[in-house]
Amino acid sequence: MAEKLAKSLIGMMSGLLSLSFGKQLIVFIISMLPILELRGGLIAASLLKLPPLESYIIAIVGNVIPVPFILLLINKILKAMEKSKFKLFNGIYLFVHKKIMKNKGSIEKYGFLGLVIFVGIPLPGTGAWTGAVIAAFLEMDRKKAFIAILLGMLMASIIMMLISFGLISKVA
Repeated sequence: MAEKLAKSLIGMMSGLLSLSFGKQLIVFIISMLPILELRGGLIAASLLKLPPLESYIIAIVGNVIPVPFILLLINKILKAMEKSKFKLFNGIYLFVHKKIMKNKGSIEKYGFLGLVIFVGIPLPGTGAWTGAVIAAFLEMDRKKAFIAILLGMLMASIIMMLISFGLISKVA
């Protein structure tokens, strides 16, 4: 699924390929997006035939940029969405709130380490965005949450590098 989404996004952003740094910009943008995040960015980098180390750095930087903003602002945004007169915003709030409630137990139970593992295991619905939303909702210390999310991103990016660039099969 992530590969299909990455291919679709590459196609939608194909105009950027005319730039000398277009491939890198596509990876950077995809890495910033919720849902795909750096996982999708690394898959896109592999599809675009970018070098692994360059891809790794771009995906990490792209994925880390939204985190401080999420940690600082998401609770205010969610409260506004909950109280909004627009059903679309209410629906988004309910979706996000349900996601938070589903995952908060393990993070609450294990704290810092729980957040690292939650972000670091590259499964659908986990990642820096969801981890930051949950950390903000739980009112975790922002600096500790940021460090936990960053460590989780590093963990997930190593796993995804091995998968996306076929490094596991090249070593074996």
